[in-house]
Amino acid sequence: MIKILSILFISLVCSMTSLAGQPKLVPHAVNLKNGTHFSLNLPPNYEIIPAAEGLKRVRFFAKSPEGRMFITDMHDLTDNKKGIVYILDEWNAETGQFGKIIPYMTGLKNPNSVQFYTDSEGQDWLYLAETHQLTRRKFTQGEIKPTSKAEVLATFPDYGLSYKYGGWHLTRTIEVGGNGKIYVSVGSSCNACTEKEKVRATVLEMNPDGSEQKIFAKGLRNAVGLKWIGKFLFATNQGVDHLGHNQPNETFYALKRDADYGWASCYSSNGKIFADPKFKRPSGCKNVLPPYAYFPAHSSALGFDYFDQTSTDDMIKNSFLVALHGSTDASIGHGYKIVIMRKGQKLQTFMDGFLVGKTVYGRPCDIYRIDDQSFYFSDDQGGVVYYVKRKD
Repeated sequence: MIKILSILFISLVCSMTSLAGQPKLVPHAVNLKNGTHFSLNLPPNYEIIPAAEGLKRVRFFAKSPEGRMFITDMHDLTDNKKGIVYILDEWNAETGQFGKIIPYMTGLKNPNSVQFYTDSEGQDWLYLAETHQLTRRKFTQGEIKPTSKAEVLATFPDYGLSYKYGGWHLTRTIEVGGNGKIYVSVGSSCNACTEKEKVRATVLEMNPDGSEQKIFAKGLRNAVGLKWIGKFLFATNQGVDHLGHNQPNETFYALKRDADYGWASCYSSNGKIFADPKFKRPSGCKNVLPPYAYFPAHSSALGFDYFDQTSTDDMIKNSFLVALHGSTDASIGHGYKIVIMRKGQKLQTFMDGFLVGKTVYGRPCDIYRIDDQSFYFSDDQGGVVYYVKRKD
């Protein structure tokens, strides 16, 4: 823990070899079972393999207590009850593929995230975030279907404007904190507005049984990526849509308790905070915290993971890999890549090729570190889970 914190907040890899500049990327052929063929560009000492295919809007990963991978699938961009939680089972490290894809739960309302928690008595729990609610149920290791009933821990407003107007944020993301608390992000109902419900545009904190629910941080338009690292809850956040193609930033935070991150009245541009003239507030923006790091406007920063093991490749050691899902309007062209991010340093591209001209071959969503040399990432447009590893 101490090592991680010192890396993150004291001297973030000032002597890293990657400071020499952008890593060299070369094309890697991707051949999918549905007949789609394209190339993704990543460093020559890495390889990429489609590990699971034939899914729909596949989203965020979680590892069960016995080591199986679970992943959510929201089906498509509509508000629906066709979502599924899958078990990605029978992993084969030699082929880089899963042998089975098992539907664990079906008929779900836009499931974006699941997480596991083991209580002080050794009972395992599975938490599920749907648009309208957070539930948990007892989890039995090895099960391929739920074996217990769900408890509703929290309910959320599930109405809003359509994607056309920059709102209707349907995703809810869960993270289990190292402090024994449960965290859930709830996006805004709109692009920029004054919300009717205080729970909108926040990250909530609660006990594992759902008690003592409170707002942990607010002013976050849509904090889709959440991950606890060291003693901090990190989050990616989506900026507003009405300030042009080049602002505001998409932002990344080490969230602080009771902090206000400014939406809808304040925004980040090049890491500095500015007031939005269309949504002024009496208190102004002087107390709004700047981001830990930031990304190009409309690049849609989502899932991420941190690579800090001593044997990790220097290119990504002591850095975050962040999935930039890509601008909703592909003609803007921002994002559509996986980037290397270190605080105070220029972003580097680890992988691109998802957007070529006007053709979109995929949109990276979540990243899950497997070990010091490999990770999974999800593509929620192609319905593919990829395995990326450093070559021996």
